[in-house]
Amino acid sequence: MRAGAKVQRGLPGLRSDHLQVLAGPESKWLDRELLGCKFKDGRLAKRFRRLIEQTEDAVGESIPHACQDWANTKAAYRFFANPRVNEDDILGGHFAATRERVAERTEPVLVLHDTTEFSFQRGDPDAIGFTRVMNRGRHKTERRKHHKVCGVLMHSALTVTMEGLPLGLAAATFWTRKKFKGDSARQRGNLKRMPIEAKESARWPANLRLASERLGPERCVHVTDREGDIYEFLCTAAEAGTHFLIRSHVDRWAGAGDHTIADEMAEVAVKGLHRIEVVNERGEKRQATLEIKYRKVRVLPPVGKQKHLPALTLTVIHAVERDPPNRGGKTINWKLVTDLQVSSSEEAIEKLQWYAMRWKIEVFHKILKSACKIEDSKLRTADRLVNMIAVFCVLSWRIFWMTMVNRASPAAPPAAALTDLEIKLLDHLVADRSTTPPEGTLSRYITKTAQLGGYLARANDPPPGNKLMWKGLTRLTDIALGAIAGAKIMGN
Repeated sequence: MRAGAKVQRGLPGLRSDHLQVLAGPESKWLDRELLGCKFKDGRLAKRFRRLIEQTEDAVGESIPHACQDWANTKAAYRFFANPRVNEDDILGGHFAATRERVAERTEPVLVLHDTTEFSFQRGDPDAIGFTRVMNRGRHKTERRKHHKVCGVLMHSALTVTMEGLPLGLAAATFWTRKKFKGDSARQRGNLKRMPIEAKESARWPANLRLASERLGPERCVHVTDREGDIYEFLCTAAEAGTHFLIRSHVDRWAGAGDHTIADEMAEVAVKGLHRIEVVNERGEKRQATLEIKYRKVRVLPPVGKQKHLPALTLTVIHAVERDPPNRGGKTINWKLVTDLQVSSSEEAIEKLQWYAMRWKIEVFHKILKSACKIEDSKLRTADRLVNMIAVFCVLSWRIFWMTMVNRASPAAPPAAALTDLEIKLLDHLVADRSTTPPEGTLSRYITKTAQLGGYLARANDPPPGNKLMWKGLTRLTDIALGAIAGAKIMGN
């Protein structure tokens, strides 16, 4: 009864019968994300839903904190350790929901590819595996000391709209490295001549193929940084009938094989200028003017693979900063390759703007690490850690989407992101201000949610970021649970 009275004092004007009406099935977004999940046992599906609900209420906290008692904690650990559960089972529903969100849009979508690693401190690192070898200086004998980093790697493909709204993951691959190839193999050139199926870089074309099949190849433009500049990746896109936009770092042979791409682009005149704002590592802003060049080029495969890989006709775009600063910032020098048609400087600038969206997958990975604090986990094997990361991928997308939907679709109805109970709670808990967005809009309630997380909502403040959003969402979820519990107590 005291708990009910406390809720009542905090919610003036909101009666007990209102709470009882609103306390029905409220996780509409979760219903959509889990609809396509196909577990081998119905009990696993129920436990997965319960686990998502528990971790959503305690993002960034430990599993025992999220589960609250030993019975639920033990059930969560058993779920992660169950040999009949894998990352595809966990993310299957989210992949299906991503496909639906893409299908609802008429324009193409960007599929952003990148790899990140999760490092862990373990007494027995062999149970998890390794990500890389680090040099820790030298012994007194002048021999170098090496240290293997224990962890899991994830290569993900995040789908976003042209405005930057994240629609969800289209593919995700997890692995650890059991063995490391030494420098001697690289010096002999063996790695370059090995088929891509025998190398770790096979994850790039594999995820491109998976994402294209799930979303529809004609709808996708796959965007990668220089790590994705793999010739097999380009060929896979051509075979799949999909599109790509890649920042290049390999100066490949072009034309008839008697010159390179750089030689050919050196002959191209500047076809336009593009002014952008650049922020350096210290947060200082400056204006930069880019000289734009573009040309369609016949690109040849690597010499050792020309017998079984075809030549490709691609558009090469160069954006080089004119009059770069002498100090205080890096010179902008982007070299992009794409299969898309570019026939004007405006179309070339459009492709530059699409590539600039690539940083959003880094934001997604940052949410996984900073908000969800995955690297604080104490799980002891790679399989269990991968299952846990897959669970938090769904929650990380939810946080990222809530942050960006406020900017991409501020006039959308609030029910697109929040439940009826959450909307009513925000109306009662957070007072309107002169800076509050218009009534009846999603932007209004996203701002109020962020205010629960510490956002000040002053006139000149930028839109709330991911950290404030997940703090506000966590607090709102706690308040909603308290309101439902209070309604049940008062109803009795």
